[in-house]
Amino acid sequence: MADELRARIRAKQLRPGDRMPTQAQLAEEFGVERGAVRQALRILQEERLLVNVTKGSPATIADDAPAALAPRAAPPQPTMVALGSRITEAFRAPHVEIDALCLTAVSLTLGFGEALRLIHEGHVRPARVSVRVLLPSRDIDLAFPTPVADGSDERLHRRWLAQRNAQGQVLRHNLRNLRRTHGIDVDVTFRALPFTPPVKLYLLNGSEALFAYYMITKQQEQFDDQEQLEMYDTVGTRSMLFPFSQRTGGRRDGTFVEQSQLWFDSIWNTISQDLTLTAGL
Repeated sequence: MADELRARIRAKQLRPGDRMPTQAQLAEEFGVERGAVRQALRILQEERLLVNVTKGSPATIADDAPAALAPRAAPPQPTMVALGSRITEAFRAPHVEIDALCLTAVSLTLGFGEALRLIHEGHVRPARVSVRVLLPSRDIDLAFPTPVADGSDERLHRRWLAQRNAQGQVLRHNLRNLRRTHGIDVDVTFRALPFTPPVKLYLLNGSEALFAYYMITKQQEQFDDQEQLEMYDTVGTRSMLFPFSQRTGGRRDGTFVEQSQLWFDSIWNTISQDLTLTAGL
């Protein structure tokens, strides 16, 4: 009963300021006892859809009912909490399109795990999967990781590059393997950025954007020679992802998703370059 009345308010069959039918009329319409009517009305009152819910006069549709019915934005969550579930949901579409801009693709590779498992178990089966990934070029001086002391350290660059290449290769192998095992049309492409991205961005099926800042902290790294190097770096798996959805987030979210896609496409088609994931380079 509460669901039906809520739907009438959402459909504007009942507008702010309108009087509800009496409890007796509602009991007759839905074929329930008065107690059930009062319980349904209390539910809608707690949701800020009704005011003046008493045993006497009919309740009134609240003035701010439209705002109470507006979709609530999903809260930000750490990358490793949010990304996997959103990628898994994206894989329920027949044509999966995922674009990503990130530093190493560690979170992205891990985020595909559950979706791939569901495919192998036969629970989902998209016809096509297209993945585009923007990663920093090996030829630039990274803004991070970088030593706290002035200057650069080639060991940091080699470590980052090895991680970037390894994660990219694993991601590419896991996705391309779907073509052999399940006949899914798969396209995975990487391009190189001429800068260090201060943020990470994931675009899912053109309808959802997940955005996070890379938080820079002072850390220590121990190398094989046991030397401790103080550096500035980030742990991207703990970056807080802010979700924006065209389906449930309203006009503001929809505009953010559209502009994010346009921004990604502009970089992909202009200043990015071909990227080869070569082990050990």
